[in-house]
Amino acid sequence: MSEQTAYLAGGCFWCLEAPFQTLKGVKEVVSGYMGGHLADPDYKAVCTGATGHAEVIAVHYDAAVISYRDLLEVFFALHDPTTLNRQGHDAGTQYRSAIFYANAEEQAAAQETIAALNAEHLWPNAIVTQVVPLERFYPAEEYHQHYFERNPEQSYCLAVISPKLAKLRAKFAHRLKPT
Repeated sequence: MSEQTAYLAGGCFWCLEAPFQTLKGVKEVVSGYMGGHLADPDYKAVCTGATGHAEVIAVHYDAAVISYRDLLEVFFALHDPTTLNRQGHDAGTQYRSAIFYANAEEQAAAQETIAALNAEHLWPNAIVTQVVPLERFYPAEEYHQHYFERNPEQSYCLAVISPKLAKLRAKFAHRLKPT
């Protein structure tokens, strides 16, 4: 098994964590923070926007089952990469779209994916997703982990995450783990 980790920020980490957990080849998804200047940030500090951190998911996956480019395809399908520091009603730098790359191959894959998507004009505006070097990842507090799984009836989950899961099932059914 060739386990690797992808670090992706696309708004609220709950909104990415739940869909990515359902993909074949994904072993674990951890919600956390990355890209800021404060050591050991917590949710309260990150929510102020003053720490510079983004809400990020660390996707631990088997590259023999799902590729980094496959993960990027799902990532761009599940959020609006053209809105700067915002996803839906969530606004602030902590909700920015970003790909944190670990090596030149990941950087190239991210940049090539963005260029191809921009050329397709899927959105009325250009993609603003940051492609930046990997920084230290800080896991979020335990109550953020597997949030949708533990809180499927919570109003935010019903309004925001459930539609993302439905979109994932419709567009990427071939990539989902058997239920």
